[in-house]
Amino acid sequence: MMTTGVCKTRLKECLLMVLIAASISCFPIVSSQATENQAVMKIRVEANGQFTVFELNDSPAAKELYGQLPLEIKVEDYGGLEKIFYPPQKLSTTATPLVGKAKPGTLAYYAPWGDVVMFHKKFGSAAGLYELGEAISGEEHIQRMSGSLRITQEK
Repeated sequence: MMTTGVCKTRLKECLLMVLIAASISCFPIVSSQATENQAVMKIRVEANGQFTVFELNDSPAAKELYGQLPLEIKVEDYGGLEKIFYPPQKLSTTATPLVGKAKPGTLAYYAPWGDVVMFHKKFGSAAGLYELGEAISGEEHIQRMSGSLRITQEK
């Protein structure tokens, strides 16, 4: 009788281990499927007849910017390194990554001023500078942006 009890206990333990192993091995599959099903957010910035497309990250700030589109907005040059514009509503920086090293094509949000930054030259980092995404085409047009921008969601 004691042997049967031990066998049942071991059988339960083995079954539990199999279920745990199956759950763990399925987890990455579910996770990667969820990532594949998420739509990639892209924005198209038009200035002076030229287009720059940015792929946004999955941060709350990027999602808020995306939700404010389309925009017709004034662009300004700042410091000869970047072009900036002020979205109608400030963006939340909660759970948004800081910029480590900005490079040409980096799209960022400078929280202290509430402006979106499009870098066309290298820049380090700054307190309050949050990463929104990066240019995937037309990066070379950022430096020449002037006047008014038309910013739309890119399909």
